[in-house]
Amino acid sequence: MRHLRHSNIFSVITFPVALMMALSLAGCMADGLSMADRQMPGGGLFAAPRGEPMRVPLFVASTRRGEGATDDGRAKFSLTTIGVPQGHETGAIERPGFGGPDPKRHFSVITKRSMDETEFFQEIATHVSGRVGVARDILLYVHGFNTSLDDARFRLAQIVADGNFAGVATLFTWNSRGGLMNYESDKEAATVSRDALEQLLRGLARTPGVGRVHILAHSMGAWLTMETLRAIAISGHPDLDGRLGQVMLANPDIDLSVFRQQVSRLDPGHVSIFIASNDRALSMSSRIAGDRQRLGALDPAKPEDKAELDRLGVSVSDISSFSTDFIGHGAFAEAPDVVKGIGAQITAPRAGEADKQAVIDTRTPEDVAAGKKIERQELAPLAPAQK
Repeated sequence: MRHLRHSNIFSVITFPVALMMALSLAGCMADGLSMADRQMPGGGLFAAPRGEPMRVPLFVASTRRGEGATDDGRAKFSLTTIGVPQGHETGAIERPGFGGPDPKRHFSVITKRSMDETEFFQEIATHVSGRVGVARDILLYVHGFNTSLDDARFRLAQIVADGNFAGVATLFTWNSRGGLMNYESDKEAATVSRDALEQLLRGLARTPGVGRVHILAHSMGAWLTMETLRAIAISGHPDLDGRLGQVMLANPDIDLSVFRQQVSRLDPGHVSIFIASNDRALSMSSRIAGDRQRLGALDPAKPEDKAELDRLGVSVSDISSFSTDFIGHGAFAEAPDVVKGIGAQITAPRAGEADKQAVIDTRTPEDVAAGKKIERQELAPLAPAQK
């Protein structure tokens, strides 16, 4: 994957370098290893008996009608546990060819607990409490066009597993109808979900103990994400009051002129884009939009596209050569080297935060009702393990 940083000359960072970063952070993860052989930092996520599925908890905010949401775009909330089979291969989502899933061989939904908005953020605070360093971070995934609920939550679970993400995984899923002929209706559904995504982002940033809120958005979800971040920036909070981490836009289905306006409201240093000039889904989107250029299909080999990428000031990675199918729209998660590189990007330790521990909310319900603020006194760094 060519990694292109904003400058007059494209620099090239090969994926072996990114892979070495990932291995140094998470231990050996060569393709083909079973999930039982993989360990997250702290060993918590993949702690399961051999043969049993690994449990990946996902906090889900949904504006899908099937999840109980209505046409006003307000979100419903849940905590869903996804089972990832121990025979899972990097980049794949193992699903049955027919019939129901076998949890030992396929991705599956193990548990789901619905909750109201207050419970949702309280539960996230509980999950974050006591964690150290980048394990306090949030990874928010925003899916794209033609994506079912299972597609979205299984994809996030797969990215968490393959990227060795040790923080809190969160999904924002909107009312995609999941059909190739429903592009325009999906765009309307994404549009009506902007306020709900904004409310989610603000809530995540305010959650006690959270480190950074990273966003991985795919295709039309990248447009939804940038529209929402633009609105938040206009309101005076362009970096979520210091909580905004990496904003990673995979194959973004965004008009180039629209993206220029969106990113002008943000610090472009937060934003990275994954582009593929051979993305046939974005070619279709361009035709629907009257042959207007899509950001995710820019070709850095063309001088005019290279000049546009230089002007944007964002980090750019060309994943054209990593296409895993004829469409070329899903390599960000399906190509093992790419998904591992994303994991390395968001799990790299931040200077001065390796021992920083999340605050713990000790307020009673009565304290909360009375408006008592959390005492933001962080815990002392953890004592080193005894040898």
